[in-house]
Amino acid sequence: MRIAETVTFGGSALNRAAELRGDAAGMAARMVDPDAGFLPIWRGKPLFTNAEQDGLAWLPPGHTVVAGGEAVFLGLEGDAPRFACDVSDWEPEELPDTLGAFLDPSQQRHPDLPGAEVFAELRAAMTRMTPRDAELAATAKAVTGWHDSHGHCARCGQPTVIAMSGWQRDCPACGTHHFPRTDPVVIMLITRGNKVLMGRSPHWPEGMYSLLAGFVEPGETIEAAVRREVWEEAGVKVGEVGYLASQPWPFPSSLMFGCRGEALSDDITIDPVEIADAIWVGREEMMDVFAGNSQRLKPARKGAIAHFLIWNWLADRLD
Repeated sequence: MRIAETVTFGGSALNRAAELRGDAAGMAARMVDPDAGFLPIWRGKPLFTNAEQDGLAWLPPGHTVVAGGEAVFLGLEGDAPRFACDVSDWEPEELPDTLGAFLDPSQQRHPDLPGAEVFAELRAAMTRMTPRDAELAATAKAVTGWHDSHGHCARCGQPTVIAMSGWQRDCPACGTHHFPRTDPVVIMLITRGNKVLMGRSPHWPEGMYSLLAGFVEPGETIEAAVRREVWEEAGVKVGEVGYLASQPWPFPSSLMFGCRGEALSDDITIDPVEIADAIWVGREEMMDVFAGNSQRLKPARKGAIAHFLIWNWLADRLD
């Protein structure tokens, strides 16, 4: 797919400078470089410049919000180092009930940031971000989230320590090295003639449908995962499968493999344990859905690869 990398979080050619991660002395010097920038992440929420989430807010070295925290080296913008720092230990005066929800609309202001900066949910801002900000935010959220959930060794259970500028955790007890986790997920545009297969989770807003998706299992190819997931969820057999595009999806740590597949039948038999519903939607109706004229369906969320694939299917741009 020629425009594959234009998907949200699709990449911006960030120089991740992985060759610098093992140089502890050099990295210590970069962390006090006046041009260095630190992006605080509070419970998965990046810091934005304002309530409209117009851009990421980078703090200088030594700022009280990030001082003393373990930093993850994200890469270089020109010669300027960029770091992420988890500041989730900070406790606001009030915590919203929506924290950790599918879409948390709340925003938090840190008392040591008297300007307009706010911590806000990445899902709400992702379609307005530049490709560079999107890549940096997705990387920061995914890696800091991995550190938060992998503080102990999976082999012996002992506490691990950060290494390689945040891209590794080491176990002093047994010597095992641990690396950031990425979960492969297939998401598929399954068509039959002029219609596309859509499904919905029982926890989604009323009327919201999206493409079917599922995790790739050990020992399984992407193509096999597409066929298995569609059969398990909707009872539809799939023939030819092809790759279209991929998308890092830091909620919390997936890599979405967007594929297309040709259904071999129209019949649908859903597994209610897997999904709440599955339907065929014709091209004309889907155009109404995307135009906001449908009373039956809501489109897939903007910024998600499902929206990207369906939109380009409608526009005949899957080549």
